[in-house]
Amino acid sequence: MPGESHFASFGSNKVHYVTIGQGKSDIVLIHGWAGNLGLWCQQISLLAEKARLILIDLPGHGQSDKPQTAYTLDFFAEAVLAVLCEAKVEKATFIAHSMGAAVVCRLFRKAPEKISAVISVDGLLRRPHGTPEQAMALVAPFGTPKYKEHAIGLIHTFFPVPGTEALRDLLMAQMLNTPQHVMLGAMLGMFGPDQADWVLDKVNAPVAAINAPSLWWANGFESYVRSLNPKSDYVLMNGVGHFLMLEKPPEFNATLSATLRKIGSSI
Repeated sequence: MPGESHFASFGSNKVHYVTIGQGKSDIVLIHGWAGNLGLWCQQISLLAEKARLILIDLPGHGQSDKPQTAYTLDFFAEAVLAVLCEAKVEKATFIAHSMGAAVVCRLFRKAPEKISAVISVDGLLRRPHGTPEQAMALVAPFGTPKYKEHAIGLIHTFFPVPGTEALRDLLMAQMLNTPQHVMLGAMLGMFGPDQADWVLDKVNAPVAAINAPSLWWANGFESYVRSLNPKSDYVLMNGVGHFLMLEKPPEFNATLSATLRKIGSSI
């Protein structure tokens, strides 16, 4: 990964992040569950021409510390705020994948003044529909000795498009390095019945979603996204799975550039 590596203090822990570029505006990139900042490798050359990039390893992931603690969305959001303070980010465009979008939603509650725009990449901008029993059927196996088998099964569902098997296996090897307590804790942080919701009301920044086809986005998800701000937008990319930014980088990057322009980002 090019750029300069840093560690921000977050309580007694350290949060790893990388800065790239010297632009006048800032873009903060946040990965999803069991990921790391390297998942944005195909977007760096595009975005570093436009802004200073701040790529974050969420706590428990990548090179950040992995304490035995509750990995709630608020915990992740506070870690992002620690990085923003350390990196002297006053206001930024956020690009977030999967769980990272849920983290940004909680950040909206804590520090809306830090957010000029959000682009969610196949991201959870609200809690998916389903019963608590369905949620725990997804989460509970991560607390068992066979958690890796469960993780492998879940990761396979992220790659429904034939021809992405090599990428799937490469990413799966990285994701399975995530400690069990982090995998479980982050899942509980999203889907635990006692956890705060992250659904947004109308917000003072445009929110765009670039999604792959999925049942996750049924039940009026596009209408929800478009309702958040007059400049909000929704784009569906076909022929891709959950890691669309790595499956079809040229097409995704063109879509990302167009979306930045459409929502009126200062980038």
